[in-house]
Amino acid sequence: MLLEALLSKERILEIYLNNVEWGEGVFGAEAAAQHYFHKPASRLSAHEAARLAVMLPRPKYFERLPNSSYLSERAGVIANRLGSAELP
Repeated sequence: MLLEALLSKERILEIYLNNVEWGEGVFGAEAAAQHYFHKPASRLSAHEAARLAVMLPRPKYFERLPNSSYLSERAGVIANRLGSAELP
């Protein structure tokens, strides 16, 4: 509650994405983009960004299973919904 009193939700999300572990020793969205897709986060496709989002609950598990059908299917669902998403 203290963070929400001091920071905007956008800033909290930014801090989280720049510090979260996406795999063994892979911290932050930029590092994850470089590690998994060999390019900067700013150049990720919608599907690549969605794959990283799907990995967040279990990053070390999905790091060992990069060809997981769940990971691919779920990322596809998220990427397809991006066009109709409304930002607050």
